[in-house]
Amino acid sequence: MWLCDDSSGIIMFSPSKIYEGCDASILVDDSNGDKNHSIERQAVPNKTLRGFDKIELIKEELEQACPGVVSCADIVSLATRDGIILAGGPYYPVLTGRKDSPQSFYEEALAEIPRPDDNITRTLHLFSLRGFNERETVSLLGGHNIGKIGCEFIQQRLYNFQGTGQPEPDIPPDFLNEMRLNCPPSRNNSIDEFPASNISRRMSESSIGMSYLQALSSSVSSGASFDTHYYFSLLRGRGLLFADQQLMAERKTAKLVSAYASDDGSTFRMDFARVMLKMSNLDVLTGSQGEVRLNCSLPVSSF
Repeated sequence: MWLCDDSSGIIMFSPSKIYEGCDASILVDDSNGDKNHSIERQAVPNKTLRGFDKIELIKEELEQACPGVVSCADIVSLATRDGIILAGGPYYPVLTGRKDSPQSFYEEALAEIPRPDDNITRTLHLFSLRGFNERETVSLLGGHNIGKIGCEFIQQRLYNFQGTGQPEPDIPPDFLNEMRLNCPPSRNNSIDEFPASNISRRMSESSIGMSYLQALSSSVSSGASFDTHYYFSLLRGRGLLFADQQLMAERKTAKLVSAYASDDGSTFRMDFARVMLKMSNLDVLTGSQGEVRLNCSLPVSSF
């Protein structure tokens, strides 16, 4: 789970939707029943998204109170912030007035969202394309400290790293055993694309997984929530995703990981709030751009 307007807490949304800004395009099904037309939520990084039904419930209530006024993009942005607060995270202001995208962006999601198996070079590059530096990227990824990572995103690390038929050699043996207990072998250890008809089944399978709190259960109190245990896990080589552990593979990012883990969490919380505010305002649609959907999963043209 990485963060943007499509995000955490109530909205268990995935890898920072940074390619088109905060426009709720992730919610749109613009396929019009065409099974050959892939939509954004089917792209690899978005496989385990949650909370579509919660957004629709909120939207229904708002449409009764003030029809056609509040966009789905604003709903997701506000729900993300409030979900983070409920999980113990920091407050940050959220401006409103966004408009919704009338379409989804499947190809862009495939090409421009960092994948769970990306190396540090690619992760930093993709974030830099939208104006995020190393410090901002490392603080954003700290949002992984809440939620659970589905087994399908770590299967290759555990059983077939880079096609070798073996686990990733750098995983500590005790941690490898722990992850394998939580995520036994699957018939398909890949994170490739899957048919739209399999969405419900795969979402159910992805409920099996691990959180970073579980990964450090022996050293982090059970009451921990939105804090720095994500960074402690990386320092101990216990990053669940390959892309997360890769933060320790480059000196600049490794120093930032150490810095966030070295105090009471105030530095991380301050940086995280600042960069979430920046992301929530990234390339938003306003004025005559975009639309205000009546149903968050359908563009206005469908009505």
